[in-house]
Amino acid sequence: MTISPITSVNIDAVIAFFGKLSDRDLTFIREDLSDTAGITALAGQSLRWIDTDGSVAAGYVAVERLPGWSSHVGELRLVVDPKRRGSGRGRALAQHALTEAFSAGIRKVVVELAVDQQRAIEMFSGLGFSGEALLRDHIRDREGQLHDLLVLAHNVDENWSAIDGVGMADALMS
Repeated sequence: MTISPITSVNIDAVIAFFGKLSDRDLTFIREDLSDTAGITALAGQSLRWIDTDGSVAAGYVAVERLPGWSSHVGELRLVVDPKRRGSGRGRALAQHALTEAFSAGIRKVVVELAVDQQRAIEMFSGLGFSGEALLRDHIRDREGQLHDLLVLAHNVDENWSAIDGVGMADALMS
């Protein structure tokens, strides 16, 4: 497992990764990943990483800084290859993204999940995220079905003990 920024060097692995994701997985990533140009545009952008095994991408994580008066907040987006879920990759990617986001001056990170993503909710809760909002019928999937959206948040200033408990404090201090 190697977590690295998305660059022109690994863009082919990223394109292959997004190409094999289901429509449901792609619903939860806001970037336009329908073509190579959309994916190539991600290369070199800060706070975006992939997890690779050799030349094969196994996961993607990004933290998108919100604009204006919410510029201290970042939205975390995470997806792991369905065949590799449950292996700890998602947790490692989320920890990496949190550490890098906090180092970049982001003080609060939010993640949006469908309420039926129970394993992801448990993982993020274990990293110190807590419920902040429930929005009914807020997600429309590609088949037109509506789903409830859960917003979880991690505030670094309020959750320092959780950060220390998951082993990220040393990374933040360095």
